[in-house]
Amino acid sequence: MLRIDGRQPEQLRPIHFCRGFTGASPGSVLVEFGRTKVLCTASVEEQVPPFLVGLNKGWVTAEYSMLPGSTNPRKSRERQGRTDGRAAEIQRLIGRSLRAVTALEALGPRIVCIDCDVLEADGGTRTAAITGGWVALVDAVASIRSQLPEPTISPIKQSVAAISVGLVEGNFLLDLSQQEDSQAKVDLNVVMGGDGRLVEIQGTGEEATFTEEELAEMLRLARRGIAQLTELQRQVLGADWPIGL
Repeated sequence: MLRIDGRQPEQLRPIHFCRGFTGASPGSVLVEFGRTKVLCTASVEEQVPPFLVGLNKGWVTAEYSMLPGSTNPRKSRERQGRTDGRAAEIQRLIGRSLRAVTALEALGPRIVCIDCDVLEADGGTRTAAITGGWVALVDAVASIRSQLPEPTISPIKQSVAAISVGLVEGNFLLDLSQQEDSQAKVDLNVVMGGDGRLVEIQGTGEEATFTEEELAEMLRLARRGIAQLTELQRQVLGADWPIGL
């Protein structure tokens, strides 16, 4: 089966990372999954949330938003304190995914905040944000390496990436575009560490149900895609690939 954009069912869209996309944040990555473009910036704050005061450990959190021109028709700009439900759910997912692969005690009493701003949306914005956000996190942590409790020990335990899988017209498809996502009977978002262990699975049947066998096939496809994303992360970081990975 050839897809709308000519891809094979198990083929990712063209994936690109541009590190150092902006200069104001120690971590800044423009990640592209096909036409989907997300700017991921990582900032370091020398403070911790109230629930971590006195525990000598850090925190990784995330914020996510879609810029007005990222979709057609235009999306209304989010105002302070008015994050919509979808954005709130996605930014919690990004934060959980990045904390899962970070040793918070090794980070010391500080926050790394990953801001994920969607410049153009064509499906898979959350998976692109997680995959690019991790690269930005690595760069931000590298910028404070000498200030860590144990500078020779990286707080980054391993890599993490995410990908979507769907069941469209009876076919299992990897890395869905927006049009494919809108046609999918089943939509799965999978977050996985570089060691192959799962971080989170979000799966939904749209006016449909799915079997355990179909779930297993979608996970197999996701694993294959995430292995490719992990290799791309390794290539873009090069010599900056975190110690111990």
